Amino acid sequence: MEACGLRSQTTLRTSVSIEGVGLHSGHPALAHFRPAPPDHGLVFVRLDQPNSRIPASLASAKTFDYATTLSSGGVSIGTVEHVLSAAAGEGLDNCLIEIEGPEVPILDGSALPFVRLFHAAGFERLPARVSPLTLSRPVAVTRGDRSVSFEPDGPGLTITYEIDFPHPVVGRQSLTVPIRPEEYSARVAPARTFGFAREIETMRARGLARGGNLHNAVVLDETGIISGPLRFRDEFVRHKILDLVGDLALLGRPLSGHIRANKAGHALHIEFARALDEAMREPAREVETEREERVEGLRSNV
Repeated sequence: MEACGLRSQTTLRTSVSIEGVGLHSGHPALAHFRPAPPDHGLVFVRLDQPNSRIPASLASAKTFDYATTLSSGGVSIGTVEHVLSAAAGEGLDNCLIEIEGPEVPILDGSALPFVRLFHAAGFERLPARVSPLTLSRPVAVTRGDRSVSFEPDGPGLTITYEIDFPHPVVGRQSLTVPIRPEEYSARVAPARTFGFAREIETMRARGLARGGNLHNAVVLDETGIISGPLRFRDEFVRHKILDLVGDLALLGRPLSGHIRANKAGHALHIEFARALDEAMREPAREVETEREERVEGLRSNV
């Protein structure tokens, strides 16, 4: 795949499917990925809900309780961040994603199964160009000691993420990764979601994590890991980068610059993405305001 500059838009060469279980609902989930035309974007369809089309957009982002849920027309799709991360990380721009069930399957808790599935299908270049998002000024969102910020930094996207959990295995971790397909697939996609055993019963009482087990998440007790060996020593911060890439995919187009995140999560990721979207709309509004002022000036001189 090409880097995100002025490359051709892409879709899948053929349809592919994968099945598993929903992390939070615990229900069986089957996902079908189908080729789509230029400028279609990433669009979800719930096969059990006739005529449901849920675009992967900020307008569809509704809830962020331990996952990102999209909703449109009263129909929702849960836990979309891993598959959207895989698409954004690998440069898949257009795809129809049909889901049998209320959630995207969690699989092994990472984005790697989706990356492998996309490569098994193959990528098809389309007769249209990607239009990267451009922003010439910094944007930041801060909530207490948690923050996400953006700075212009040439072509391509680089993410620096820092986390700090009071746990002997996690602790403070920081990593900087350029988000290119080869870097993403090797350094980010394999990182699995993680959680703490002490929180599981509380989450299940709220209808969450009912499909979670030791095979689709890194699970920690008070002193260590109870779900087997890590894939990376810093797998935890890598997974946070994975989640951020997936949440930023809701902007709809690749972004160039350097993003720095500290102790953030899905809700702050989405708030930040909306701040970016707002900042990118401001120049257009300023131009329109200037145009209106010129028109008024002409009228006053008539």
